[in-house]
Amino acid sequence: MVVIRLARGGSKNRPFYNIVVTDSRNRRDGRFIERLGFYNPVANDKQERVRFTMDRVNYWIGVGAQVSDCVTRLLKEQAAA
Repeated sequence: MVVIRLARGGSKNRPFYNIVVTDSRNRRDGRFIERLGFYNPVANDKQERVRFTMDRVNYWIGVGAQVSDCVTRLLKEQAAA
Protein backbone atom coordinates (compact mmCIF):
# COMPACT_ATOMS: atom_id res chain seq x y z
CA MET A 1 0.00 0.00 0.00
CA VAL A 2 1.19 3.52 -0.78
CA VAL A 3 1.25 5.91 2.19
CA ILE A 4 1.95 9.59 2.79
CA ARG A 5 4.03 9.88 5.95
CA LEU A 6 6.90 11.67 7.67
CA ALA A 7 10.56 10.74 7.15
CA ARG A 8 12.86 12.06 9.88
CA GLY A 9 15.98 14.04 9.18
CA GLY A 10 17.97 16.65 11.05
CA SER A 11 20.32 16.14 13.94
CA LYS A 12 19.97 15.07 17.54
CA ASN A 13 17.46 17.27 19.41
CA ARG A 14 16.78 19.21 16.15
CA PRO A 15 14.27 17.10 14.20
CA PHE A 16 13.26 17.93 10.64
CA TYR A 17 10.73 15.87 8.73
CA ASN A 18 10.15 15.40 5.02
CA ILE A 19 6.61 14.56 3.96
CA VAL A 20 6.99 11.71 1.49
CA VAL A 21 5.00 9.20 -0.53
CA THR A 22 6.34 5.70 -0.05
CA ASP A 23 5.44 2.03 -0.03
CA SER A 24 4.33 1.06 3.46
CA ARG A 25 6.88 -1.79 3.54
CA ASN A 26 9.84 0.59 3.24
CA ARG A 27 11.69 1.86 6.30
CA ARG A 28 10.69 5.19 7.81
CA ASP A 29 13.75 7.03 6.50
CA GLY A 30 14.36 4.75 3.53
CA ARG A 31 13.42 4.83 -0.10
CA PHE A 32 10.47 6.98 -1.15
CA ILE A 33 8.54 7.70 -4.35
CA GLU A 34 8.11 11.47 -4.09
CA ARG A 35 8.76 14.28 -1.61
CA LEU A 36 5.66 16.40 -1.03
CA GLY A 37 6.91 18.94 1.50
CA PHE A 38 8.46 19.36 4.91
CA TYR A 39 7.62 19.89 8.59
CA ASN A 40 9.94 21.70 10.98
CA PRO A 41 8.62 21.29 14.56
CA VAL A 42 11.33 23.51 16.09
CA ALA A 43 10.88 26.45 13.70
CA ASN A 44 10.96 29.91 15.23
CA ASP A 45 8.69 32.80 14.18
CA LYS A 46 10.85 33.76 11.19
CA GLN A 47 11.07 30.25 9.76
CA GLU A 48 8.42 28.33 7.85
CA ARG A 49 6.97 25.49 9.94
CA VAL A 50 5.20 23.35 7.34
CA ARG A 51 4.90 23.33 3.54
CA PHE A 52 2.95 21.03 1.26
CA THR A 53 2.71 20.73 -2.52
CA MET A 54 -1.09 20.52 -2.38
CA ASP A 55 -1.67 19.56 -6.02
CA ARG A 56 0.56 16.50 -5.59
CA VAL A 57 -1.00 15.63 -2.21
CA ASN A 58 -4.45 15.72 -3.80
CA TYR A 59 -3.19 13.59 -6.70
CA TRP A 60 -1.81 10.87 -4.42
CA ILE A 61 -4.92 10.83 -2.24
CA GLY A 62 -6.98 10.58 -5.43
CA VAL A 63 -5.13 7.49 -6.61
CA GLY A 64 -5.59 5.76 -3.24
CA ALA A 65 -2.64 6.66 -1.02
CA GLN A 66 -3.33 6.40 2.70
CA VAL A 67 -2.42 9.42 4.84
CA SER A 68 -0.78 8.89 8.24
CA ASP A 69 -2.28 10.41 11.39
CA CYS A 70 0.49 12.99 11.79
CA VAL A 71 0.25 14.14 8.18
CA THR A 72 -3.55 14.41 8.49
CA ARG A 73 -3.10 16.66 11.52
CA LEU A 74 -0.60 18.83 9.61
CA LEU A 75 -2.95 19.10 6.62
CA LYS A 76 -5.78 20.30 8.87
CA GLU A 77 -3.44 22.74 10.61
CA GLN A 78 -2.36 24.26 7.30
CA ALA A 79 -5.93 24.43 5.99
CA ALA A 80 -7.00 26.37 9.08
CA ALA A 81 -4.15 28.88 8.62
